[in-house]
Amino acid sequence: QVQLVESGGGLVQAGGSLRLSCAASGIIFSIHAMYWYRQAPGKQRDLVATVTSGGSTNYADSVKGRFTISRDNAKNTVYLQMNSLKPEDTAVYYCNAKYSNYRETMDYWGKGTLVTVSS
Repeated sequence: QVQLVESGGGLVQAGGSLRLSCAASGIIFSIHAMYWYRQAPGKQRDLVATVTSGGSTNYADSVKGRFTISRDNAKNTVYLQMNSLKPEDTAVYYCNAKYSNYRETMDYWGKGTLVTVSS
């Protein structure tokens, strides 16, 4: 029932831009903190950006000033606007949703979308 579906990945030249989308279903989207992670070949999965249920955002140092995370609760969608892309941004980007309270913890993942940045 729970689905997170990423889209918007593709091939882009260094310096270009892409906007990733993650459409969620089967969850109460508005109460979940949303995250974008990325994983390059042979590397661990790293946190890129966070947006809380209240709209607060945080970014990895490597993407600060270049990436923007946002959410549209009416569309159950979180976005990652990626500007000034670098070859080192090449990775599979994953959407993650988390919610915790005193009695339960929820943690859901999408299947990822590939971003390739050419030099």
